[in-house]
Amino acid sequence: MASRQPTARTPTVRMQKTKKPSPGARRGGEKRSSGGGGWGRWVLGGWLLFVLWLSVGYARLPDVSGLRTENPRTTALMEQRSEEANEEGRKPRVRQAWVSLGAVAPHAVDAVLISEDARFYRHEGVDWKEVENSIDQSVREARLGRGASTLTQQLAKNLYLSTDRSLLRKAKEFVLARRLEEHLSKQRILALYLNVVEWGPGVYGIEAAAREHFGTSARALTVAQGAMLAAMLPAPRRWLPAQRPETLRTRAGVILTRLEREGRISAAQAREAQAELSRFFGVSPASEAIARLPAES
Repeated sequence: MASRQPTARTPTVRMQKTKKPSPGARRGGEKRSSGGGGWGRWVLGGWLLFVLWLSVGYARLPDVSGLRTENPRTTALMEQRSEEANEEGRKPRVRQAWVSLGAVAPHAVDAVLISEDARFYRHEGVDWKEVENSIDQSVREARLGRGASTLTQQLAKNLYLSTDRSLLRKAKEFVLARRLEEHLSKQRILALYLNVVEWGPGVYGIEAAAREHFGTSARALTVAQGAMLAAMLPAPRRWLPAQRPETLRTRAGVILTRLEREGRISAAQAREAQAELSRFFGVSPASEAIARLPAES
């Protein structure tokens, strides 16, 4: 009996039915996809506009190279004070007399540096160590702390910017401070600062300040007088020597203590200056009770 050959079985292919998406679902998916791309384009466009805005703002910042040999006729701060006086119905007052750095008493220059920027010769316009310390202080105290502005930054603000406290103004100040340091020597920056900084209502520069507050020249300032002028700088229109504010006396005493500690004046000069300071304010010497400023590294 012949055996039957097994018949080849055709494999059965099962077709999976796929559910056809509805037109509405397809449109919804397309909307989600195009929506994501739309947001991406908005973010990219916004970023490009921001970069363009920064670039234009940077390009429009003033050229500082001319300050190497020329003294500015006016400053942004002077113009702002004049506008404020006009708005209040007052006649603008400007007292200023340009002098060279050599025409200023050395101890007065040292007092300004001790007070405003003890690391002036060790930074390039922005003192990042002081910026870090300022941020740490602000975080600890949950409020805005000290400004941490270098002398170069203060000069940039006085020459070209306003006194507002916006982040944009601070950014411009950083850039201009770097430009000043790139184009000018430290001595030139210091000379410019001493001649344009505000030292009372309508009083600009150390020569005008010496004559306004003490009836003498910048060259003839005593150690105590130099310390008082330096002590005025954080609030030059409020801490006036003629009004004998206690804050001014305290700050000037601290500056004298630091000048002696850092070897800028002798112990005998410090004692004499402290005695003069006490006579000026009509109090007995109290050097031990003076709160000391933080030591600089």
